[in-house]
Amino acid sequence: MNQIRILDTLTNTKKELEFSDKVRIYLCGVTVYDQSHIGHARTIIVFDTLRRFLEANNTPVEFIQNFTDVDDKIINRAKEQGESAKGLSTKYIQTYFEDSDRLNIKRATKYPQATENIEDMINLIQTLVEKESAYISKNGVYFRVSKFSEYGKLSKKKTDELESGARIQVDESKENPLDFALWKFSDEQPYWESPWGNGRPGWHIECSAMSIKYLGKNFEIHGGGRDLIFPHHENEIAQSESFTNEQFAKIWMHAGMITINGEKMSKSVGNVKTISHVLDSWGPNVARLFCISGHYSKPIDYTEDLLKENLIKLRQIETCYYELRLTDDVKDSEDISKLLQESREKFDAALNDDFNTPLGLLVFFNMIKNINSLAAEEKITKSISEKALPVLEYMMDVLGLKIQTVSDDEIKLVFDLINKRENLREEKQFEAADKIRDEIAGMGISLIDHKNKTLWMKKEAIMAEKQN
Repeated sequence: MNQIRILDTLTNTKKELEFSDKVRIYLCGVTVYDQSHIGHARTIIVFDTLRRFLEANNTPVEFIQNFTDVDDKIINRAKEQGESAKGLSTKYIQTYFEDSDRLNIKRATKYPQATENIEDMINLIQTLVEKESAYISKNGVYFRVSKFSEYGKLSKKKTDELESGARIQVDESKENPLDFALWKFSDEQPYWESPWGNGRPGWHIECSAMSIKYLGKNFEIHGGGRDLIFPHHENEIAQSESFTNEQFAKIWMHAGMITINGEKMSKSVGNVKTISHVLDSWGPNVARLFCISGHYSKPIDYTEDLLKENLIKLRQIETCYYELRLTDDVKDSEDISKLLQESREKFDAALNDDFNTPLGLLVFFNMIKNINSLAAEEKITKSISEKALPVLEYMMDVLGLKIQTVSDDEIKLVFDLINKRENLREEKQFEAADKIRDEIAGMGISLIDHKNKTLWMKKEAIMAEKQN
């Protein structure tokens, strides 16, 4: 594997991913006050695919993804629903894992929750206060932006412009409108004791404390959606580097948003697509293909047409797998070693160059098209299968695609049933033959008719396909 280069938001250049023994990734997770939507899924799928690519090429990854489980949104939603903030966040963490598992997301090394790391946040804030990078006001503890001369370096925003034009929460107790809360005073549950008074942490300090705790002061990749660049990640850099006096993350990697028919997803507009809705309609493979069909750094539009395109592509993958898996032809065959080698090299090269999944998918489907063309001409042999299946499965694993595979025993069982049905039809025992056909269909199997033989495949059931 050649060295992967990733567009670093901070320097706006492609940077080589340099590491010693492993790649440490911190991904800003969800605030658990509601179901996660397809925009969250895209960010998580992008970073899951990156991790899969690194691990498939023998690069160890330590992957930390947090849950923000204390936040004004959580507290307000819990009040509305008449339950505790803890009860609400626990429920939506469970929902997140159910969605994530269905999407075939590899579990993170650890999922720290903000409420489990309050002491680390207090210690971090205490150091900032001692350094005079933070101060205590009547409403809480604030970070003093004027003490961090590089503020705005991630978002490319200048502090004087921000002061005049940004959406800053009005708080007369702040020294500067740009100063942001590290600790908010409150005696309302949930709250924690601190040296300055009862309260709860600000959002930004949570990720600084958890990333430094689990990955160290200077780790390889800090990731999240582009909507987090300002103010969340900008503030993380300011408070973290003021705390450590070191560079925070080596690379800042941001995933683009998902729009719905060109509009931003919004509850007020009513166009939010939850992960569970997309999974129920289109399944995990189509969802994953859709989320990586555009370059990770650019926005992508959620449309039925694009989902249908990816469903067609899923069927091509399934066909390719079964054509290779079921062949028993041992005659001499074409040598496709060059196609396979070039496909693997081009696939890896695309992902190594700023994780260009659209180009990687183009290579992947070109290889599949060539194999399916050979299959249509009944030229797939055992020799071809033994060479092609490992390459196909490598790419599928990197992409996180999980189609319905079959064991040798299942293959024998289905072919026995197909042969039995053919014999019954020849004997004009049509009722018995139909029962076997129904049995085969009940196993989720579709037949693939060639000129001289009949093969079959297991297709993922897609609800949207049935409705069209």
